[in-house]
Amino acid sequence: MNWYLKVLRNYASFGGRARRAEFWYFVLFHFLAILAFTAVDGLLGTGLDEDGLGLVTVLYLLAVAVPVIAVAIRRLHDTGRSGWWYLLILLPFIGPLVLLFFFAQDSEAGPNRFGPNPKQLEA
Repeated sequence: MNWYLKVLRNYASFGGRARRAEFWYFVLFHFLAILAFTAVDGLLGTGLDEDGLGLVTVLYLLAVAVPVIAVAIRRLHDTGRSGWWYLLILLPFIGPLVLLFFFAQDSEAGPNRFGPNPKQLEA
């Protein structure tokens, strides 16, 4: 949960690096929040349509859109890639798979052009 809150505190910080733990714990708690808000939508009857997301879930997704993009870009920085690689998300099927591969890779050892290695800073 601390990783999730750390990402939200760095709301629009696109600079620097995000280690794997920060990124994947954020993804986990983000997914759990979506499930919880979807349940709230079901209980409140605020679903926008039968198959789509509800009003509360949509408001949550809009509120965290910038932090989601920011942590993804910082994760790419940690692997030594530019944040522009995130535009691969726009390519159907293959783009998200390539990004998943990039996000799963280990940090680039030592400092890179995006800053010091966050693993070494916490050690």
